[in-house]
Amino acid sequence: MTVPADTVVTVHGRATRCRVAGDGPPVVLLHGIGRTLADFAELHDRLARDHRVISVDLAGHGGSAPLDGPHTLPALARAVAGCLDALGVDGPAHLVGNSLGGAVAMRLAVADPARAASLTLVASAGFGAEVTVALRVLALRPLGRLLLRPSRFVVRRTERALFHDRRHVTAARLTEAYAMARRPHAARVMLELTRSLGTFRGVAAPWREELLDAVAKLDLPVLVVWGDRDLILPAVHLDAARARLPRARAHLFADTGHMPQIERVEELHRLVTGFWAEQAAGR
Repeated sequence: MTVPADTVVTVHGRATRCRVAGDGPPVVLLHGIGRTLADFAELHDRLARDHRVISVDLAGHGGSAPLDGPHTLPALARAVAGCLDALGVDGPAHLVGNSLGGAVAMRLAVADPARAASLTLVASAGFGAEVTVALRVLALRPLGRLLLRPSRFVVRRTERALFHDRRHVTAARLTEAYAMARRPHAARVMLELTRSLGTFRGVAAPWREELLDAVAKLDLPVLVVWGDRDLILPAVHLDAARARLPRARAHLFADTGHMPQIERVEELHRLVTGFWAEQAAGR
């Protein structure tokens, strides 16, 4: 099936934006909360040299329409599965997720193990309660909705928190982030997700424990990477990942924030493709 580089597919009657390029083993790239597939643009292009790469805007994010029901982790995973079905991806794919996208990738793999060839978790949600206060306060009513009013100041502050190297806080990224914050459903989606995942005290334990227990039982190669200067989900979560998923490969990037796929794209590309090659060779 040939699909343009950027396209919109219909999933359960709703539009889902994705970007598809390349040929070879399928790879699925999933972004974080309040973000878009643009966060994986550089890695997408590199992986597409020898893979069929599918970047997806999660439901209610970017160019994907919001769900009719609440936005929760299982609901987002089901929507990704529907997108893959619409694209004709019926075999196992390498699932790569950043932040919330990592948790969505884990949930997708647990719900349907046949869809997953491996998991690459990039500063993924799910390994600890600690999270930036900017997300924790969204669980407070009615403060959360007030804080989500579109503001260029808040957008700039958020973008600056994502990167250790502030050169990545570009005018293009600020413009896109502000446009996303102005979407009519943006605040509702953010509030539903943050309140389903935690409270002001942090990311809730029950869903994390259940999900990590289920992932640990899968016969699935797992790579977990983090940035040592992550201000959103602290790098100490990498230690928790090592403890909860002892068979996983782990890597810590120096002088890197919450988005290694942008700040360390070349290194991450080499790391992940080498990891997949080792698995293919049976090592």
